[in-house]
Amino acid sequence: MKTCHQFKAVHAEYEREIGFMIAHSERHKGRPAAKTSAKQAASTKQRMARALTSHVARCPECG
Repeated sequence: MKTCHQFKAVHAEYEREIGFMIAHSERHKGRPAAKTSAKQAASTKQRMARALTSHVARCPECG
């Protein structure tokens, strides 16, 4: 699938954010903060999917 620069930028930003949350979760394993970060990472993945899907639907270069 061919994507535009904006798609790649949005995807990279979400992946970076998810990586931070997962790393935080692993560092604080066994603590409530780890569980919260893991849940936030999962919800961020869902938000990323929605954002990228709507982007593809609107973008003439991607869709």
